[in-house]
This record gives sequence, structure tokens and C-alpha cells, in this order.
Amino acid sequence: MVSWKQRKKPLTSNSERKMILGKINRLTVKKRVDFGLYLADDKGEEVLLPKRYVPQGSQIGDSIDALVYLDEDEKLVATTEKPLAQVGDFAYLQVAWVNQYGAFLKWGPMKDLFCPFREQKMRMEIGNSYIVHVHIDEESYRLMASAKIEKFLDTEMPDYRHGDEVEALVWQKTELGFKVIVDNRYAGLVYKDQIFRHIHTGDRLTAYIDQVRDDGKLDITLQPTGRQQTEQFSAQLLEWLRKNGGHCDLGDKSPAEEIAEKFAVSKKTFKRAIGDLYKQRLVTITDHSVTLV
Repeated sequence: MVSWKQRKKPLTSNSERKMILGKINRLTVKKRVDFGLYLADDKGEEVLLPKRYVPQGSQIGDSIDALVYLDEDEKLVATTEKPLAQVGDFAYLQVAWVNQYGAFLKWGPMKDLFCPFREQKMRMEIGNSYIVHVHIDEESYRLMASAKIEKFLDTEMPDYRHGDEVEALVWQKTELGFKVIVDNRYAGLVYKDQIFRHIHTGDRLTAYIDQVRDDGKLDITLQPTGRQQTEQFSAQLLEWLRKNGGHCDLGDKSPAEEIAEKFAVSKKTFKRAIGDLYKQRLVTITDHSVTLV
């Protein structure tokens, strides 16, 4: 067996092949052998799908979605196991084991994903999880992970508007709040005074654009913005009242902390929502209560 350290000639890069290493490919069943199926891409390049991963009832000519990666002998192999991340993705992965070259992360397939020491911000430890980026190493053309997230983030000016819905991967806690990775591309920040529930590194959340800064970085909120947020919470509060006896012991003068703890919204949003419901004559309001009419 030739190790990744010993090989001098790189494998074929993704840009030179139709079959994409580290990605789920739509492939065609070309032939059956005792130990599995051979799948082929549009250019006729073939890869083995071992017998243990073959979907029941597969026939010649069928299309199969399979992840293509390198096995222990550095040969292309396919699997129908679903990866936690593909090439180009950021993900929160757990360390399975460590050797003298680096850490190996659980990412779905049988063979763990390698993260060399040079791509670690701190020495990774077995059992701990880390935010990493999955990519093809430029020197060896092998699948690799890196915890040096900043160098893989998109530096172009994001094309977002206030209120746009995005997906946010919680990256790390800071004094200001939480850094997040937005739509698998951009750096964003959720300020701590905009967080009304417990969040942790590795969480994937639906979030919203608050503003795009001049430097291209994004201010993110975890609640819909403006009128959309008020309407959404008004409906949520009305449903809550109907299911809880028609009474809530929070009102106009209630502390913001109590409102955030109960409903995970700001006091401003809460007051707008109860004001809307009052105008519709659905509730009565006191300083410290809201009651269904």
C-alpha cells in the first residue's frame, strides 16, 4: 500500500474528470460482478460499488446516486452511504482517531476523513467535534478536512437584501455573539442581544439577513425581520393562548428577559404582536398579561 505521504504523482483532479471525487454522483450500472456493481459516468469512467452497498433490485442500466471517494488502497470506490459533508461543504465532525500525521473524522463512509496537523487550529482530540471544510488537497488530490475555516470562505460581496432567509451553521462563540457560516459560503455574525434561545457550535439554523456590511460580512438574526416577524409571532402567540387556557402572564411592562425565556423573541416583537392582536379585538392587554377575548 502506498501512503498519502509516499505518493509523488497526484491523482487526476476533479477538473479533469466527469466523476467528481468527494461528491454524490449520478452513475449508471454497467456490469455486475460477484463483489458488487461497476458504475460508470457519462464519459465511461468506471468505479466499483461494493456488494454491501448495492441497493436491492439494482439492474444493468439503472441510475444510482453514489458518493465517490478513495479506499484504503487509494483506488476510486463508490458507496451509497450518505456523507455528513461533501467536497466544498462546511460541517461539524467528530474525531474518531489520531495518529502521528493528524486526525481522522467521522463523516459517514467507512473510511474516515483526514485532517492533517497543519490544517488544525488546535490539536484535535478523540471524541471532540470541530467545524471543518471538506476539500481536495491541491498537492495530492485527496479528500481532506481543514479547521482553518477563514481561508475557504467566499470574499466576494454577498448579493443579499435585508430580510432574506438563509441557512446558518453556528461556527464559534465570541464576545459579540456567535460567528456563523451563511449558506455554506459567507461569514456572518449573530449578536448576543439578538439571541433568545440556546444555540451551540454545529447547529444548523434558519436565519435572516439583518444587513450586509461594507466589508461584505453579514449581520444575521435568527428571527424574521420587520413586519414578517410581527405577523409570524402574532400567529404563534394566538395559537399558544388557545392551547394554554387563553391567558399569558406577560404584558407591556414585563421584563424582556422573561419574554425571551418564554417565547424566544425580543420585547419589541412581543409588544408589536400583542398590539396587532388587540387591534383585531382578539385579546385584551394589561401591563402584565394578555388574555383572549
